[in-house]
Amino acid sequence: MTAFRNRRALLRALALLPAAPLIRPALAAVEAGTLGTARPFDFERLRQRARALAAAPARPSPEKVPELLDRIDYDTYQKIAFRSGNALWAESDTPVAFFHLGRYAKQPVAVHVVEDGVARRVHYAPGYFDTAATGLSEQLPDDLGFAGFRVLNADGETDWLAFQGASYFRSAGPLGQYGLSARGIAVDTAVPGTTESFPRFTAFWLEQPSDGSAIRIHALLEGEHVTGAYRFDCARGDAITMDVRAELFQRRAVTRLGIAPLTSMYWYSETNHRTGDDWRPEIHDSDGLALWTGAGERIWRPLNNPPHVQTTSYVDDNPRGFGLLQRDRDFDHYQDDGVFYDRRPGVWIEPRGDWGRGEVQLVELPTDDEIHDNIVAYWVPDADAEAGREWRFDYRLHWVADEPHPPSVARVRATRIGRAGVPGQHEARDPDGRKFVIDFAGGPLADMAQRYDLTVAVEASRGEITNPYALRIVGTDHWRAAFDLSVAGSEPVDLRCHVHDGERTLTETWLYQYFPRAWGPSV
Repeated sequence: MTAFRNRRALLRALALLPAAPLIRPALAAVEAGTLGTARPFDFERLRQRARALAAAPARPSPEKVPELLDRIDYDTYQKIAFRSGNALWAESDTPVAFFHLGRYAKQPVAVHVVEDGVARRVHYAPGYFDTAATGLSEQLPDDLGFAGFRVLNADGETDWLAFQGASYFRSAGPLGQYGLSARGIAVDTAVPGTTESFPRFTAFWLEQPSDGSAIRIHALLEGEHVTGAYRFDCARGDAITMDVRAELFQRRAVTRLGIAPLTSMYWYSETNHRTGDDWRPEIHDSDGLALWTGAGERIWRPLNNPPHVQTTSYVDDNPRGFGLLQRDRDFDHYQDDGVFYDRRPGVWIEPRGDWGRGEVQLVELPTDDEIHDNIVAYWVPDADAEAGREWRFDYRLHWVADEPHPPSVARVRATRIGRAGVPGQHEARDPDGRKFVIDFAGGPLADMAQRYDLTVAVEASRGEITNPYALRIVGTDHWRAAFDLSVAGSEPVDLRCHVHDGERTLTETWLYQYFPRAWGPSV
C-alpha cells in the first residue's frame, strides 16, 4: 500500500502545481518548434496500434535528464512561463498551451495536431517557454519534450481542461476551480499484497472537430498490464462534458481493472469534523459518492476518512450513473478564500451502451492533511481481466456544480454523528450509543407540511437501532431523519437508511460505514 499512498501524494503535488504562467505576444514573440512529417491518422489506426503494443513486451517509460528535472521543484516551476503566442490554435476559442517537465512530471509525452485526417507531431523547442528566471536555461536540452497540455479559455489566460501525469486529466468545471481528477484506467488499486500499476498516456492527437464541439483528444495508453486507445470529445456549456470511447487490450492479467476512475480528497466535514486538526470547518474536494443503479435506486454514500484502508463494493447491472460530488456549496462551511473548496467540481459518469454486471468500488484511505488524494471510485466489470481480453467502454463525464440528472426524491444534504439519547438527559444515555442525524432536501418533502408519521427505515450490519424518527426542520423546507445505534466493539458497521410514506419512497438511500473506535466513548 505504500506505493499507492505515495502516488496519491504525487498526484496531489501535480494538481497543486501552477500552470505555467503565460507571456503575452506583446511582450515576447519567439519562434517555437516545428511540426513533424504528415501521417494519416484516425481512431482505427490508433486502435490497431494499441492492440499491436499489447502483443509485445512493455516498453520502458523514458525520462530525460532526471537529475536536472529534479531541480525544478514547485517554486522553480512557478518561474517557468509559457509564451502564449506559441499556443496551438492561438487565435481560436480553444488555444492549447503545453506543460513543462519538472520534478513531478519527468516523462515526456508526444503531442500531435490533426487536420483533415492528417497528423503532425508538435516538436518541442526551448522557445515555447521562458525559463530564464530558473537559472537552468543553458542546461535544458533542445529536445526536452512536453509533460502534457492544457486547453485555455478564449481569453488566452485561464484554462478549463488539463492532461498531465500518468493517465490523469482534470477540468476546472463550470465554477472555474480545479479539484478532483479523472484518469484513463486504474489497475490493481488497493489490492492487498499487490502494487498498484499506473499506465500512462504516452501520446496525444488534438483536433478541432467540424461538428462544433470544443476539442477532440485522442490518446494512446501504455502500461505493463494493459494498452488502450481513447477518444475524448470535450465541450463547454452549463457543465463541461467529455464523451469518452475507451478500447482496452490486456497485455497481462490483473486482479482488479477499474473503469472510468475518479480520484479525490476528503479529510473532514460536518460528519467527522472532530478528527480534523485545522481551523477551517470543512476540507474536502468531494463529500460523497452518488449512485443511480440499473434498477433505478438513488443512493448517497457520504465519504469517510477511515482509520485504515477501506474498499467498499456496490454490485450492479448496467448502472445508470455514478460519481464523486461536492454537494455542499456554502462558502461559510469552508471559510477558504484561497483554494475555494465550495467551488470544486463534481464528476458524474454516465455509461453508454451495455456495461453489464459489475460493481462500483469506493476506496478510502486515512489522511491527516489535504495534500493527499485519498479517495478513488471506479467501475469493475464482472468478467476476469485476463491476458488477451479486449474491452470497449463508452461513457460521458459531466464536470458539474450539481449532478446532471438529479433524483425526483429528496437528497441528502448533511450527515452528523453524536452521542445517543436525548440532550440534557445524561444519565439515561447509552455509553456505547451514537446518534445519526441525516438532513434531506427537495423532492416530495419540499412542500410537505410537518407530520410525525413518516417511516424511517434503518438497517445495520450489527448492533441495535432505536428511536428512529423524521421531522421537518422548523423554519425551513428541509427534513431531518435521526436514529440511535448501540454497538460494542471496534469492527465497522454498515448502515442503510431512507424515509418513506407507506409505499411511497420520499428520499434517496443513505449508506454509511461507521467505525466505533474512531469516535471513542467521549465523543
